[in-house]
Amino acid sequence: MTVSRRDLLVGLGAAMTGFGMAAPPDWDRLRRRLAGPLYLPQDAGYAAARQGYFTIHDGQRPAAVARCTRIEDVQACVEFAAATRTPVSARSGGHSYAGYSTRDGSLVVDLRQLAGIQLYPDGTAVIGAGAQLIDVYATLAQAGRLLPGGTCPSVGIAGLTLGGGIGVTARKYGLTCDRLVSAQIVTADSRLRTVSAVQEPELFWALRGGGGGNFGIVTSFTFQTAPATDLTVFALEFPAAALPALLGGWQSWPVPDEVWSNVSVPGDPQATTWVDGCFVGSSSGVQPHLDKLTRLVGTQPLARIVKQFSYFDAMRYFAGCSELSLKECRPNWTSDAGLLDRGAYVATSRMIGAPLRDPAATAALLRSSPGLTTQFDSFGGEIARGPDTAFPYRQSIASMQVTHEFDGTARQAIAHVRDETAREFGQTGYINYIDPHMPNWAQAYYGSNLAKLRTIARRYDPGRVFAFAQGLS
Repeated sequence: MTVSRRDLLVGLGAAMTGFGMAAPPDWDRLRRRLAGPLYLPQDAGYAAARQGYFTIHDGQRPAAVARCTRIEDVQACVEFAAATRTPVSARSGGHSYAGYSTRDGSLVVDLRQLAGIQLYPDGTAVIGAGAQLIDVYATLAQAGRLLPGGTCPSVGIAGLTLGGGIGVTARKYGLTCDRLVSAQIVTADSRLRTVSAVQEPELFWALRGGGGGNFGIVTSFTFQTAPATDLTVFALEFPAAALPALLGGWQSWPVPDEVWSNVSVPGDPQATTWVDGCFVGSSSGVQPHLDKLTRLVGTQPLARIVKQFSYFDAMRYFAGCSELSLKECRPNWTSDAGLLDRGAYVATSRMIGAPLRDPAATAALLRSSPGLTTQFDSFGGEIARGPDTAFPYRQSIASMQVTHEFDGTARQAIAHVRDETAREFGQTGYINYIDPHMPNWAQAYYGSNLAKLRTIARRYDPGRVFAFAQGLS
């Protein structure tokens, strides 16, 4: 039996009490509208369906998980959530650091079946919101194209793009959101809208860096890709004692747009520090730049690795999948049956807006707990020159992500680094590394764009259908 939208709304409206509170949702009514399955807590498959990437969120109990197989399923879920006042959470890859994509009592709209990737002769690619990065990279590379993006292979394209999209080729090609041409989004009124620079341009502006889940549920993205080229991967290992000089030298390292790098600092004071990165070009082209960094540090590295890869093989390298097949480079917690494990850590972030005043003091801070790992990703280049989008921190020197293996001291340890760093760089942060305990989170994540983003969120979601703890509506 087909249930019409009118029947759904009439039935739900009749369930409203005189106090304006909704009766318990009629999940069977929603189930009849969906082409894909709906999992409730009592259903077989619910435990697996509610799992995301992070083990620390396993205690969360969404009210239901809808595995959407078509856009109409997404529309039905949004319509149902609005009518029943049920919190709604979109899930693409399931990598929400704060667990908002599996939060208690919510209707989880699982988009992972909407994962199609189509490439056109003009270089544009239409990518379903549930596509994982490893599949995006593999499909584009087969056609000789690339899209700048992150390194974790099971991250969904939706969350990455909507938060900005920091990645290993961003200095050369820009953030992932900078490559966005248009998007299809289901808004709070359950309408499917196509937005672009000419169609609803303010909403399009907000989707490029304004954070996932704030304005609706995006079902597909159209990107302008770039020609794929070889990438040279490099890694330099420096002794523990060289960390202050390394931080000072790295932040002043003059490199062309083709060079991206990452400094990874373990919390153990005796551990060595690695500078990893890639160069858009041949291995011979990057060597002089690595020599210059070594001179700035004033210490010879303990190890120096330089290897030229094809674009896709470089992405596999950064994903930690060089020895795995494409099938194996997928999650082991979903029906994909890959070999990638889930995450068991907590994280936070800051944006580094100016050179470190005291690299030695920063080095000591980053080594304040053995379970810490801090990563600095270099900015500049095309990131700084990019288009006007909602991403607020284009002029940063770097982003800083702080992680800690999940134990009893983890939250306190990352908070110490986060809050001490704020004394120097202020209340900043990257929305894709969302931290449920971030002080002054709205200003930190949205910066000078906060007021405009809130206005847009209110316009498209006046009933706060997509409201969540660190959301804009």
